[in-house]
Amino acid sequence: MITGQSQSHPQNPTPTPAPSHADRARSFDAAAAQYAENRPSYPPALLDAVEEEAGRSLGGARVVDVGAGTGIATALLHARGADVVAVEPGEGMAAQFHTTLPGVPIVRGNGNALPLAADTADFLTYAQAWHWTDPARSVPEALRVLRPGGALALWWNTDALDVDWIADSADRISRFFGIDVRSEQSKSTDRTDLADPSGRLRFARREVRWSRRVPVDTHLANIGSHSAFLVTPEDRRTAFLAAERAHLLETFPDGIVEETYVVLLLVALNT
Repeated sequence: MITGQSQSHPQNPTPTPAPSHADRARSFDAAAAQYAENRPSYPPALLDAVEEEAGRSLGGARVVDVGAGTGIATALLHARGADVVAVEPGEGMAAQFHTTLPGVPIVRGNGNALPLAADTADFLTYAQAWHWTDPARSVPEALRVLRPGGALALWWNTDALDVDWIADSADRISRFFGIDVRSEQSKSTDRTDLADPSGRLRFARREVRWSRRVPVDTHLANIGSHSAFLVTPEDRRTAFLAAERAHLLETFPDGIVEETYVVLLLVALNT
């Protein structure tokens, strides 16, 4: 999970203003098709863990998938038999969602002000999306919309940094952006209090490890679909990804990359 943005780069020493949080959030709309085609999904074991922590099945449950993006997680929830409604703030992402999942309802909105009535959801899910909210607003909104006993489930695919080639790639990204990817990921995955600084929610924490094999072009397009890259000038972004391709082909000469992820899952009940 790339969360930082540098002020300068060794090949471009002139400092440039870091894009705002809002600019980075909006950057996905122009890359919605790239996001949908190349971002990883999630393993079945993740939804098993959500059900175990919630103490109930997703099948037949009223689920609100917030920050649904192009519908990667929504599709899995729908396939589980959940009655899903998606919430997505971005116009481009919502348009791609309609193309991918034309039969699933989607409304425009965000986690800080959910366009939903109180006590209407059995589950609120945020896949790669909670960090775009303000917990001071999104926590009360979650508790408002969830039914008593309902579950808030947050999850993120994070890179398995114990795999050598992934750690090496993270180091190159760190140098490119002038940030410490390892430190940022460790901070975000080790501290559940970051999800709710108010302490109103009691999160259970789970990890689910999984992998996928994809062509190198898919892997690079996945990297390039992260907001830190989307808001980077195209010439710098293109140069980095070309160099990264060369590094990857040294490790994967057949052009097939095995990406390994650890999904961080946090689940809290509305008690």
